[in-house]
Amino acid sequence: MTERRIILEMGTGNDLYGEDYTKAACRAVQDALHHSSIVLFKSLSIDHRQMRVEVTVGVQQPERVDTSVVAAELPRGRAEVSVVYGGLNVHDPENATTHVIATAAIAAMLPIDGDQWQLSG
Repeated sequence: MTERRIILEMGTGNDLYGEDYTKAACRAVQDALHHSSIVLFKSLSIDHRQMRVEVTVGVQQPERVDTSVVAAELPRGRAEVSVVYGGLNVHDPENATTHVIATAAIAAMLPIDGDQWQLSG
């Protein structure tokens, strides 16, 4: 049985005043989650715990993201969070602050036997 991606969603999040990279990452994950509704679990009687969820977050300072906090944002599946260099920092010299913008991609993976799934015509 091959594991296949069944959904890919993207999102963005920010922390405008606290320079909190974890908060921005969590908001990006929440944004991505609000774009999708995976009804196949109930419709096809699939246990959502079979789903592996790959989360990739991009921020300017990856080492400042607590991946366990980000993983806790996911309501279903087994989360695997990786943080890479990306996102955007916007500096505000007048107020001596940095606005942190994170991006997130969430891929839901399920073990699927290709012979059992075919499009009907």
